[in-house]
Amino acid sequence: MKILISPNAFKGTLTALEAGKILASELKHKYPQSKIEIHPIADGGDGTCELLGYSLKLSSRQIWSLDIKGKPKIGTYFYDGSKAYIDVSNVSGIGYLNPDELEIRVSSTFGTGLLIKHAIENGASEIILGLGGSATVDLGIGILQALGLLFLDENGRELTPFSYDMLFKIKHIQKPINFPKIDFTCVCDVRNKFGGDEGAIPVFGPQKGLKSVDFPEFEAQTHFLLDLLYKKNNLTFVDKQGFGAAGGIAAGLSAFFKTKIEIGSSYFFKKTGLKEKLVTSDLIITGEGKYDNQSESGKACFEILQMAKQNEKIIFLITSGEGLSKHGFDKVFYLPKLNFLLDDFKEKAKKNLKELSSQIELK
Repeated sequence: MKILISPNAFKGTLTALEAGKILASELKHKYPQSKIEIHPIADGGDGTCELLGYSLKLSSRQIWSLDIKGKPKIGTYFYDGSKAYIDVSNVSGIGYLNPDELEIRVSSTFGTGLLIKHAIENGASEIILGLGGSATVDLGIGILQALGLLFLDENGRELTPFSYDMLFKIKHIQKPINFPKIDFTCVCDVRNKFGGDEGAIPVFGPQKGLKSVDFPEFEAQTHFLLDLLYKKNNLTFVDKQGFGAAGGIAAGLSAFFKTKIEIGSSYFFKKTGLKEKLVTSDLIITGEGKYDNQSESGKACFEILQMAKQNEKIIFLITSGEGLSKHGFDKVFYLPKLNFLLDDFKEKAKKNLKELSSQIELK
């Protein structure tokens, strides 16, 4: 039997690759005659470009960069000779922060911009930017600063990244003569526009430390800045699907660069050749932290389920929770609940998945 192990990340506990290796190890021990292949999946969420780098066997680059508050942090991106694959979450992400470390009036994507700048200086002509897991609502202004754009206050003084309330002090923009020419492909797992009731600020702002009382102020200022950015290039801002992801990064980049938005799961599947592996497999095993109705709005596990059914393949799901319907999967295996208040919850998550994997019956 040929088994394709394709989990998504178990958010907050296990990466997709970690989960895949645990599953493969236990199943190979139990069914040594089976041919097992690990092909972790992503949908534009946290770590998508890292998984792309792994799946495409790309070389990685590591450089010193800055986190969302300007503290030194090692950043990693992947490179294939012309394209650089960079996760915003790598240095500008929310995953490595405690809730009390979030400061929306200070946080900036400048560190991600330093990774992009390094990639450009080393020959990249296109940046594949994974937008999942960001900790900012800065319209990508930090990235633009790192690439050379100057943001000035009302007196024409240059504003520095990570300065408190920098977004509210911007009155003028100065574009350098040698501004880079680069294409962006922004990969995300949401279709929200930037503005409106389902936009970046009311929907995703609270996750990043933005309080509801501050919504009107941030709405007004970010729309003022979008108009300012686009006018600098003699353009008019038009809101689009995906502009709400990662605090409006794609919206800001589109003012100066050719920027394409890709919905993560379909982009990832096509890029990594998942379908070709799926059609030659007898069984697919996928999983994520909590599969629910939201998963059916384009998340990776739902999309691989559709692909499996179209090709008449058996597919199992591993997830947490109890009493959920099978949602079309042939079997669903439930992980026990975790206590995230305990220090060892990640180790417990690994142990739980290992024990569950050993219980999977293929017949």
